[in-house]
Amino acid sequence: MSQFQGTPGSSVDPAVARRANRLMIAVLAVVAALLVVRAWVGTEVGSGADAQVVHGYGMVFVEAKGAGHVQVPAADWAQAVAADPEQQRVTVSWPRTVGVWAAALMTLAVLSFLWRDNPVYKLAESVVVGVSAGYVMSTAVWSSLVDQVFGKLAPGFTKAYLSPGLTTVEADWWALVPLGLGMLLLCRLSARLSWVGMFPLAFVVGVFSGWRFVQYVESDLLAQVATMFDPLYVPGPTVAATVGGTLCAVLVLVGVLTVLAYFFFSLEHKGPVGGAARVGVWYLMITFGASFGFTVMGRIALLAARCEFLFDDWLWLIDPAGKH
Repeated sequence: MSQFQGTPGSSVDPAVARRANRLMIAVLAVVAALLVVRAWVGTEVGSGADAQVVHGYGMVFVEAKGAGHVQVPAADWAQAVAADPEQQRVTVSWPRTVGVWAAALMTLAVLSFLWRDNPVYKLAESVVVGVSAGYVMSTAVWSSLVDQVFGKLAPGFTKAYLSPGLTTVEADWWALVPLGLGMLLLCRLSARLSWVGMFPLAFVVGVFSGWRFVQYVESDLLAQVATMFDPLYVPGPTVAATVGGTLCAVLVLVGVLTVLAYFFFSLEHKGPVGGAARVGVWYLMITFGASFGFTVMGRIALLAARCEFLFDDWLWLIDPAGKH
């Protein structure tokens, strides 16, 4: 009888796991060898007499303009080097190049989950979560705490030492209210004073819920109900436009009524009510299918964008925008 190992409840044969590991190592070795060979062969950038061979890929070239640098295609670097081999106007931006390589490696690390859950994927996941949390915290501190609290309590000091772009001129002492609520929230860290933090938490949740409720009522409920009062006959500049607009209005009316009939459980779904409910089911299924398809299409678009980044910006295998 085969022996199994792995996480509790798993049924992975050790021999199969070893073969999978050896296969993945072999694939990685082949890919690494191909990347080394390609770097040794080099990539020709530019055209004609200005063509230059670059023994690398994923490089970002910048041109000095004024007090800063702007990113330029590799062909501009080749043209500048062909005119003056000692020029320093168009050079390689190593920080941006390192950023491209870091983004490419992180993308591959995330895609490694297609093989299985592994330490490389966990590292990439931790980096993404940590960087996202740090970015959100930094943005919240500077946009909320510094500008909205300190900027209103001490606008002169904040503008001089913390936020030069601050436009507040006069102090607004009402900012002490959110500052006090924020300080009370810190009481949640203490076991004895945690009950004090319930009051600002309840205030925040209540205000946010009321604010979002009004938004949802205006954007979803009232906007959808308003379409029920639109005329069924929609005249247009052409016969086709008139037929199309009228058909859309009729389909909206029929869809609302039949879906409401499906969710009306006080009457048994038989006869006319049952027929309307079955039409409502078709409307629901079409809506769910379209929503799922839209979600999948969005994910595929993200995958295509990452693949384009890998093959264009990093590997230089394609060049749809003429970057190199």
